[in-house]
Amino acid sequence: MASTAGAPQWLRGIVKAVPSGDSLVIMGNTKTGIPQEKTITLSSLMAPKLAPRRGGADEPFAWESREYLRKLSIGKEVTFRVDYAVPAINREFGSVFLDNKNVASLVVAAGWARVREQGQQKGEVSPYLAELLRLEEQAKQQGLGRWNREPGASEAAIRDLPPSAVGDGGNFDAMALLASKKGSPLEAIVDQVRDGSTIRVYLLPEFQHVQVFVAGIQAPSAGRRAAAESVIATESPSGEQNGDSTTEARGPLTSAQRLAAGTGNMVEVPADPYGREAKHFTEIRVLHRDVRIVLEGVDKFSNLTGSVYYPDGDSAKDLAFELVEHGLAKYVEWSASLLEDEARRKLKTAELQAKKTRLRIWTNYVPPETNSKAIHDQNFTGKVIEVASADCVVVADDSLPFGDPNAERRVNLSSIRGPKMGNPRRDQKPDPYARDAKEFLRTRLIGRQVNVSMEYSRKVTFADGAASAAAGPADSRVMDFGSVFLIHPPKDGEDAAATGAAAQQTGANIAELLVARGFATVVRHRDFEERSNYYDALLSAESRAISGKKGMHSAKDPPVRHVTDLLTANAKRAKDFLPSLQRSRRMPAVVEYVLSGHRFKIDIPKATCSVAFSLSGVRCPGRGEPYSEEAIAFMRRRIMQRDVEIEVETADRTGTFLGTLWDNKTNVAIPLLEAGLAKLQTFGLDRIQDAHLLTQAEQSAKQKKLKIWENYVEGEDVPNDSGSTVERRQKKEELKVVVTEVLEGGKFYVQSVADQKVSAIQKQLSSLSLQDTPLIGAFNPKKGDIVLAQFSADKSWNRAMIVNTPRGVVESGNDKFEVFYIDYGNQEFVPFSELRPLEGSVSSAPGLAQLCSLAHIKVPGLEDDYGQEAAFRLSELLLSSAKEFKAVIEEKDTSAGKVKGQGTGTVFLVTLVDTEAETSINAILIQEGLARLEKRRRWEPKDKQQALDELTEVEEAAKKARLGMWEYGDIASDDEDNGPPARKPAAGKR
Repeated sequence: MASTAGAPQWLRGIVKAVPSGDSLVIMGNTKTGIPQEKTITLSSLMAPKLAPRRGGADEPFAWESREYLRKLSIGKEVTFRVDYAVPAINREFGSVFLDNKNVASLVVAAGWARVREQGQQKGEVSPYLAELLRLEEQAKQQGLGRWNREPGASEAAIRDLPPSAVGDGGNFDAMALLASKKGSPLEAIVDQVRDGSTIRVYLLPEFQHVQVFVAGIQAPSAGRRAAAESVIATESPSGEQNGDSTTEARGPLTSAQRLAAGTGNMVEVPADPYGREAKHFTEIRVLHRDVRIVLEGVDKFSNLTGSVYYPDGDSAKDLAFELVEHGLAKYVEWSASLLEDEARRKLKTAELQAKKTRLRIWTNYVPPETNSKAIHDQNFTGKVIEVASADCVVVADDSLPFGDPNAERRVNLSSIRGPKMGNPRRDQKPDPYARDAKEFLRTRLIGRQVNVSMEYSRKVTFADGAASAAAGPADSRVMDFGSVFLIHPPKDGEDAAATGAAAQQTGANIAELLVARGFATVVRHRDFEERSNYYDALLSAESRAISGKKGMHSAKDPPVRHVTDLLTANAKRAKDFLPSLQRSRRMPAVVEYVLSGHRFKIDIPKATCSVAFSLSGVRCPGRGEPYSEEAIAFMRRRIMQRDVEIEVETADRTGTFLGTLWDNKTNVAIPLLEAGLAKLQTFGLDRIQDAHLLTQAEQSAKQKKLKIWENYVEGEDVPNDSGSTVERRQKKEELKVVVTEVLEGGKFYVQSVADQKVSAIQKQLSSLSLQDTPLIGAFNPKKGDIVLAQFSADKSWNRAMIVNTPRGVVESGNDKFEVFYIDYGNQEFVPFSELRPLEGSVSSAPGLAQLCSLAHIKVPGLEDDYGQEAAFRLSELLLSSAKEFKAVIEEKDTSAGKVKGQGTGTVFLVTLVDTEAETSINAILIQEGLARLEKRRRWEPKDKQQALDELTEVEEAAKKARLGMWEYGDIASDDEDNGPPARKPAAGKR
């Protein structure tokens, strides 16, 4: 309390409460700590007495008297002094001035209290008694306040209070009130503050006394006083700041009140840290003030749970939010669940901020460890070149030059989670709405300029769901998250409604658009986990999507689109689609992925299939060769996930379709050749559309010496060694080989005798000390991994590639893995118990087995006539003894890409010569009628023409003798391409 200058007996304070029409609770106006307070009864005045809280009738005009004084003085600064005290009733009487006006005089002049001329002791009188008596007489004459002489006025001014519901819920039907008023504001006056988040109020206009828990929060306990004080607080609160102003005898206590009083006699409970501060915070804002309560729920004791709003100037404030924001209450889920989403978000955000600043009850708070880290000042502008999933895009940074490996930045959209696309190779189907969400992003983002604001990074393990659940604990990566804004969003009514005010300056927030359409959900972050800077906007968008039943929130079945992925099927299945694709001629498609500069994964909606598609007659450098990555980057920026047109001409032996692809009516092979990132093939050029334009484009790149033509000299015949489908060389390469495995269709695997890597690998393997069977869960081989596997035929340990894994996690040592022995070409199923991990120094060396095919001839497959005879005869010629052969490499077919198992990878087309007998294996199969010549093409090289001429003579002799397949005369099929060889059980030479 502050002393008034020059008059020390006068004090200054703020009216905290008005218990009755003639008393006030005044507290000091200090802003540090909890101030002292005094209860002052106005000297020489007696106001009508209020009924007790438990129920009963007021004296006439008691409520009006108290309301006059409450509205006059609550929350206002006053000056006061104590005139006298009466120890017998523990009261202090004094004079109070508000704006230099005597409050007692104002009350008496309004007729709301009578003047008592003399107390029981001499001197117990107001120093302003004469003025008070004059004003009382004047009020009587005018019939003001309690002196109203109108008939029935006195009876009408008596409140008959219903029984209190506090401690005895049987007096009040709280459920009926909730049913009729849930969500609607109720007018009330706060009578008591039990603790920061629990108040007792009179509901207007019935004056029902109830206890209200503030929804969504819990303040620390304010403690409980000892027995004597508890009884005074319950039964004689006239000296208590929140009590009634009457000293009349009380009626009998209810059973619940006696129980509460009895509990108080037992123990005194100290306040929790900041419990008294929280109670004081609530008291100075709502005690004895008008509030609005929005009911949210009730408990079995008829206690109400609701949101409490108190006036603050021209606006209303949420008590729960204020307490949490000031660190005086915590968020509690059980009652917050009754609130609307927006209210819950505000409370959670306020609590998080209080925790970060360690405010009051959070002073000793230790934040949990988190795997996220904020990213500051990393904003950039770029063009979207790929939609990786429903919540991840790849953006080409405008500030970095084309070809820079860091130019393409993968951005995961902050704080949202989209449906997963699944993995066809693992038989994982897409989640509902996954395709719709990805298509939604593709149609709006691909090729568009965006602003990107990077916000945080997070270290995730593959077990988090980003990859295989079988991965080890060390398998982790760092993902960068940010917000992406479309600079010029499409004029779409729904999209415009989904963008918040925060995005109006930077563009449409893509994450918010996704969530608003029901194509993604908002991640519920843990405390202190980094999140989107627009998190509240995302939550609001999700609320709209849920209420509108959009997307994944809809009760309808999700749309289903069945797509046949021919990349995971065998070549025969792919070729089944060839006739229908050829008949369709030019048709719309979408480039799903750029596999290499000239080979792509294409989605054809009309045919409901995804295919491998390669540009006819155009080849880019292969993986690992100069300009390979630049060619891929060039095509990614030009056609990745764009709407294009294709025309299929044919299919190769691996099931890849060949043809022409147009982007915006431009043959994409032309700019690829003009950029010097591809070469034209020399054969079959007459079959290619726009052949003259392709030739001109390549010639332009040669003249400018771009990229792969940087060393080009005009007039010099430059060999095509840049990764084309079929490589030809002026000087043929010869190898001494041993055959290790024979497949069908004239294919087989060899090892080079001169390759010193063979002995080096064998030496490394022999030096390994093989441990016992690895523990299940500790060793988790994945598809494509190189491991050690025990070959079933001779129990030797060899390097092998995992081709297929069991479905789900490994449960026993008998679970089968399909493996491909990369040094021999065999393939078989091996149990988990016969697999071992392999050191990186051993596994990194390329496989020693090279896939070969007999050049210039066509050998029937196992399912064809004479196919089994041909395979048996070839095995007899190649595997019957440990014999060395000379392999003359006629061509190299690199169209199949890297090795993925038996029969895949680069194929050497060879003439295989038995050096002992000096005979050609190719010619022997032709001579015995077990193979036939391939169809001649125009403009064949002279060396090939000569070889074909020699083999033609041998074939004619077999036809005349009706040997093998010529038994019934000439055969009618001239098909050039067969499907890949069917796998056969592991066999062959070790």
